[in-house]
Amino acid sequence: MKEFDALKGKDVLILGLAKSGYESAKLCQKLGANVIVNDGKDLTSDPHASELMSQGIKVISGEHPLYLLDNNPLIVKNPGIPYSIQLLVEAENRNLDIITEVELSYYISEAPIIGITGTNGKTTVTSLIGDMFGNSKVNGQVSGNIGVVASKVAQEVNKEDYLITELSSFQLLGTIKYRPHIAIVTNIYSAHLDYHGSLEEYQKAKKNIFQNQTEEDYLIFNFEQRHLIDKEQIKSKILYFSTEQEVDGIYIKDDYVVYNNIRIIHVNDIVLPGKHNLENVLVAVLASIISGVEIKSIVHTLTTFSGIKHRLQFVGNNRGNKYFNDSKATNTLATRFALSSFNSPIIWLCGGLDRGNDFDDLIPYMDNVRLMVTFGETKDKLKTLGLTQGKEVLQVTDVKDAVDTIQDYIQPNDVVLLSPACASWDQYDTFEARGNEFIESFQKHLPTF
Repeated sequence: MKEFDALKGKDVLILGLAKSGYESAKLCQKLGANVIVNDGKDLTSDPHASELMSQGIKVISGEHPLYLLDNNPLIVKNPGIPYSIQLLVEAENRNLDIITEVELSYYISEAPIIGITGTNGKTTVTSLIGDMFGNSKVNGQVSGNIGVVASKVAQEVNKEDYLITELSSFQLLGTIKYRPHIAIVTNIYSAHLDYHGSLEEYQKAKKNIFQNQTEEDYLIFNFEQRHLIDKEQIKSKILYFSTEQEVDGIYIKDDYVVYNNIRIIHVNDIVLPGKHNLENVLVAVLASIISGVEIKSIVHTLTTFSGIKHRLQFVGNNRGNKYFNDSKATNTLATRFALSSFNSPIIWLCGGLDRGNDFDDLIPYMDNVRLMVTFGETKDKLKTLGLTQGKEVLQVTDVKDAVDTIQDYIQPNDVVLLSPACASWDQYDTFEARGNEFIESFQKHLPTF
């Protein structure tokens, strides 16, 4: 961990406990700060709050009293807390610094940082990069919005490592000096306007990822959205990614991933389906190459990576058929995304909680569906949908029954896709439980020889 003396003897207010607040409080105390934790919820019975108090950290909960600002503390804010609460409004009136814990991770990290943000794709990109590093001789530790708090991981990495951090707009809004060596913006669309107030403010938060970069750093940006940074004063080297044309960076040409005129891999050999994932792949490959990851390690990841669990996750092959678990697709928008990701014939497993909606918006995406297998409360609605589109439809009881039943109907090169388009609560406690049953059922049908 890099030496950082700026917090010694300084008052620090941790606003919001949760994972980031808990780790931030411990770190700030380690750095010599006088730490107070404040949460609007009652933390009387919270084990983490009790642990912090046993270490001499004061915890005030159930309200946000304004006297907490009397000593002009540095405020480390939980990303989800809006700036509109009275305590933060008053803090801004007093020109107090308000940061999120990722700023702390930058202060103490000996390792160069790969920062990944974007409206869509950032979790997949972060996971891909982490897997590529994991297969190589270069050490990289994944952190941030994807799981382990960045400021915790930053204490463990050294100069030879990389700190790979997924970043939300909420986290980036609370940065002042944060400077990743490689900044990645997958895309910027309209999102979280209830929090940021406008699209412009949301975009500004995302752009914080490259504001402090220097000529020694890299910015990887979506070529199709280059207009978003045309007027920005960017010092770092900009590299683009594109699935449509040759760019200064990485792109698809003649169905190959190409960087610096070198063919990395044919797109048909990449296990993650869909154009959106092809963009994610380009970003991850480029960032990994810049970081010194070997091409063979990158290719190994692209031919084996199963994806984020329950999000169009590649489960495996059985007798020439690929199985994908998209149990997190609890609405038609997510399922439209999944259905449009395949050119092969699809056996589509769908159904679940009936919320009263119809499924007509799926019709334009059903061209490759060869067989529908419906279950749950919506099985009759989905059967009607399939029959009106001339599809063969089977009705079953649940996901296990669906996987068992299709074994008598499956044909060579079929893709088996669980993408329910419905919530799981009619039959399963969570979408994870539904997806896990799909995986377990798939595994039971694998050959035993």
